[in-house]
Amino acid sequence: MTHLHLAVALDGAGWHPAAWRDPGARPRELFSGRYWAEVVQEAERGLLDFVTFEDALGPRSNDRTDRVQGRLDAALLAARAAPLTSHIGLVPSTSTTHTEPFHVAIGIASLDHASRGRAGWRPQVSARPSDAAHFGRRTLPEEPDDLAAELFGEAGDAVEVVRRLWDSWEDDAEIRDVPTGRFVDRGKLHYIDFEGEHFSVRGPSITPRPPQGQPPVIALAHGARAFEFAAGGADLVLVTPRSRDEAASMVQRIGAHVKVFADLVVFLDDEPGAAAVRKDRLDALDGEALDSDAAVFAGTPGELADLLLDLREAGLDGFRLRPGVLPYDLTGITRALVPELQRRGAFRSGYEAATLRGLLGLPRPANRYAISTGGQP
Repeated sequence: MTHLHLAVALDGAGWHPAAWRDPGARPRELFSGRYWAEVVQEAERGLLDFVTFEDALGPRSNDRTDRVQGRLDAALLAARAAPLTSHIGLVPSTSTTHTEPFHVAIGIASLDHASRGRAGWRPQVSARPSDAAHFGRRTLPEEPDDLAAELFGEAGDAVEVVRRLWDSWEDDAEIRDVPTGRFVDRGKLHYIDFEGEHFSVRGPSITPRPPQGQPPVIALAHGARAFEFAAGGADLVLVTPRSRDEAASMVQRIGAHVKVFADLVVFLDDEPGAAAVRKDRLDALDGEALDSDAAVFAGTPGELADLLLDLREAGLDGFRLRPGVLPYDLTGITRALVPELQRRGAFRSGYEAATLRGLLGLPRPANRYAISTGGQP
């Protein structure tokens, strides 16, 4: 049996808006480096492929209860976890709407160097006018007619710029020849000369090519524009099916050229019915049932294993699980679900690759500029 791939999405105290009020949460530690290091290390103990760090340009809010929750910067959290882990992939989210692709490229490349080949990147768009007001360089309409087309078009350009910048240094550009005083072979640095509707970037990068060559780009697909963007520019696409048939349709729509993971929000307890009771209690504290783009599961690890193995028949490569409460439901994944899948021969017993691309079965790509001798600075 081919092994499943498993990842987790980390977001504050968990994916339920009232997660911080659950006895299994640690809300007083959310702004400490220790908390984030510990949850990533727990994910690594469970042999998971990668963790994603959620981010946004405004505070997480609940309009019904007028509660606002802050967050730490995703890329910096990933950098904090890099020297404290050794195998798990680290994938921060960043906005392509208000963040320059040059800064993203060097940041993710630096993370890949710091983690020795375990970085990834999850680009996302930011459509809220309040986010744009933080920067003052553009305005976004309150009632957009077709804002998705503009934002995802811009995101596509951003991904292309970032990928070109990662390739703007050839792998052996650093020569560090002390006798001649030559640190870099300038003939192996390349202008990218990108000219698009949204960006004009000359390059090259200031950071050497990442250890993976191209850290995996992971995109969440929602709606027609998001599917087009994800399928065209990502190495791995996250989808949110509600059934096996819907998952099969999404896999077919995306195509076989990229990996496809399904997202699920999960609440886990060994005792039957206990997870649903816990979720219902959080719903009551929040004033309304959890509103989620992804399907919500509340049950035992064995029941979740049944569901994952059934959904896999749709052609999915793996799953990104969103713990309802952190770290409670994360430990349910790592200490109960993973052993259950291992007993069924559906999950690995150890890490089998040193890089995130290796874990995902993605080859290291060749440098697009290496065969060219023109355009060097």
